[in-house]
Amino acid sequence: MQDLIESARQAQKLAYAPYSQYFVGAAILTNSGKVFRGSNIENASYGATICAERAAITNMIMGGERDIRALAVVTEDCGFPCGICLQTINEFTSDPNLCEIVVPSKSGFQIRTLQELAPYLWRSELVKKTK
Repeated sequence: MQDLIESARQAQKLAYAPYSQYFVGAAILTNSGKVFRGSNIENASYGATICAERAAITNMIMGGERDIRALAVVTEDCGFPCGICLQTINEFTSDPNLCEIVVPSKSGFQIRTLQELAPYLWRSELVKKTK
């Protein structure tokens, strides 16, 4: 997990956060073993801001991958992903019980599964298919 955290730290250095000064880096490890990074990119129109986690997911998709195994997030205060990011991670993991979210802390790092962080996320198999 240390390599994934370091990759997220490198992404954090590329964040664009002139409004909040809250710099976030994320790194995704896919089930195939590839790593994709992202950083938060703010905008004066706050709704146009993208979180680091979703930027990393976008890079993962553009890299031809679709299955998140683990995601590291680096912030100044050991923050976990927001609700929108958790839902987006959920869209791209085959098993929320196995998908690990890693956040460095003062004593090392914390690991929680996606299921632990958000046990009631919407999954596509819950959508009733109609003909």
